[in-house]
Amino acid sequence: MSAQNHFNLLHREPLQDVVPACVRHGLGVLPYFPLASGLLTGKYQRGAPPPEGTRLSQLPEERAARVMSDRNFDQVDELSGFAAERGHTILELAFAWLAAQPAMTSIIAGATTAEQVSANVAAVDWQLSDSDLAELGPLLFAVDDS
Repeated sequence: MSAQNHFNLLHREPLQDVVPACVRHGLGVLPYFPLASGLLTGKYQRGAPPPEGTRLSQLPEERAARVMSDRNFDQVDELSGFAAERGHTILELAFAWLAAQPAMTSIIAGATTAEQVSANVAAVDWQLSDSDLAELGPLLFAVDDS
């Protein structure tokens, strides 16, 4: 058995209640939207409309704007820098960070091209060290899911 929740580097609310409950009760965690609708892949740019055919380009403008907020782009910039300093991409960091969380059973990730499948598979090769996780902690903005 597992809990399936919206959970990623930008939406960490499950760490407050769902993940601890899963650990206590011996359940797994199966996150969806691990790449924040693609924001954690680097394909979206601050101030630019979402590229044609992407998930965010197909959402109502108001919903896409919530994902593509300045706050989220500020967070993406910090996380991208952290990953780059270690020779990795933000996509790899997104998967590595989730894989390092307690009770994680698998990570649901959609892909529309063979290249995306390859990138998703390669991303799980990076295992964050305890020191990486400690350094990453202060870079994560407080959860704001309003």
